[in-house]
Amino acid sequence: MMKRGFVSIALLLMLAIAAAAQGKAKYVFYFIGDGMGVNQVNAAETYLAAIEGRIGIKEMCFPSFPYVALVNTQSAVNGVTDSAAGGTALATGHKTKNGALGVLKDLTTPVTSIADWAREAGAAVGITTSVSVDHATPAAFYAHVGSRGEAYSIGRQLVESDNDFYAGSDFLNPDNPDQSGKDLYSQAKDRGFTIARGYKDYRKKAGNAVRMILLQSEEASKKDRHSIPYAIDRGKNDLSLSDITRAAINFLTRKQNEKNGFFLMVEGGKIDWACHANDLAFIPEVIDMDNAVKVAYEFYQQHPDETLIVVTADHETGGLVLGRNKYQLHLDVAGYQRVSTDKLGKDLHLMHEKYGDKYSWDVVENYLADNFGFWNQVKLSDAQTERLKNAFEKIRNGKGETTKTLYQMDDELAVTVKDIQQECALVSWAVTGHSNGYVPCFAIGAGAEMFQGRIDNTEICKRIAKSAGWQ
Repeated sequence: MMKRGFVSIALLLMLAIAAAAQGKAKYVFYFIGDGMGVNQVNAAETYLAAIEGRIGIKEMCFPSFPYVALVNTQSAVNGVTDSAAGGTALATGHKTKNGALGVLKDLTTPVTSIADWAREAGAAVGITTSVSVDHATPAAFYAHVGSRGEAYSIGRQLVESDNDFYAGSDFLNPDNPDQSGKDLYSQAKDRGFTIARGYKDYRKKAGNAVRMILLQSEEASKKDRHSIPYAIDRGKNDLSLSDITRAAINFLTRKQNEKNGFFLMVEGGKIDWACHANDLAFIPEVIDMDNAVKVAYEFYQQHPDETLIVVTADHETGGLVLGRNKYQLHLDVAGYQRVSTDKLGKDLHLMHEKYGDKYSWDVVENYLADNFGFWNQVKLSDAQTERLKNAFEKIRNGKGETTKTLYQMDDELAVTVKDIQQECALVSWAVTGHSNGYVPCFAIGAGAEMFQGRIDNTEICKRIAKSAGWQ
């Protein structure tokens, strides 16, 4: 009897170990919506319902995940974090000083990231973004610098890293300060990276690549190397976050024949950029990231017992408020926006150059009707129309003021358009910088139950590592 009981206990123990092993995350997706607070997610789902003509929400993919947490985001020395310190906390589990990447608050002591832990455990590693590959959030996963502004140094560390896949718009500063030295593209090729320009080029080159850097086309980088275009401005040949995610999965699963699963970080970087500009173009950016999450979710459905998807943010940007004094909200107004505020300003400037002395209010009025729905779908008061006309006259006469936010400069007419649009939508903003608002964390898959309640941003990567068995 004792022997039989011992066998039963041993069998139960073996079954428990097998069940635990089966539940370990072999494939890990870590999505970071830069600047994506709770209200940014809420706005996107509320908007999707509003354009269907109803009050409420239309559920997106990632906010519907079964496990949800609220995350604290303070940095080591600031009540409000920046993306470098926020990214470092999410990547390494350590808080640091604002502006620092992959180092402690002394700005010199390096700390390893979850990408390192995954790679050392034998997993393939991908680090991707919708902005430049050396921007703060992606850099937090591979670089160690005291200042996020050291773009060339960060790029050098990317090239010298042992990770398998990178993707983003481009390098911010690819040229070697030593004029006789090779640029970062040549250095990357010397280190075994294949560089693809766009999704079609990726598909041509991926089969023979050992390691890969996927960038947007050279033509797109000539226009703006800092990021891929906003989702609302994107053309059919522009690289998208879904393209990047799909390519990363394709490449990393190729690598799994020689490695043990994969870790993939995907950043929706331009949610933050739009919120810095207080631009409702952030809504298509959140939806764009959700579409990228859907690509990962399709993979999860094929490997549900071995896949973990975590979606979170580094901080909230803008202090977004949904609703004004009337207890109403009209996010359907955002459905008539066809261009970002950044492109609006550029388009208005080009029209001024094109028409010269013939640049008239009628030209601008038609543009705003076509691209913001003004006067047709979005009704304006006489006072609002007069404000637009006054701003136009000031710009035409060279007397208009400009407003600078972190990533763009907007003229007075563009700012007036944006302000009036949001008056009509009943949306407002507290700041053009970051706030200390909670950010959400959503999870599904192996180990997802660890992501609920209230947690600090330094805990997320540690819990992911625990779910995957990485040290």
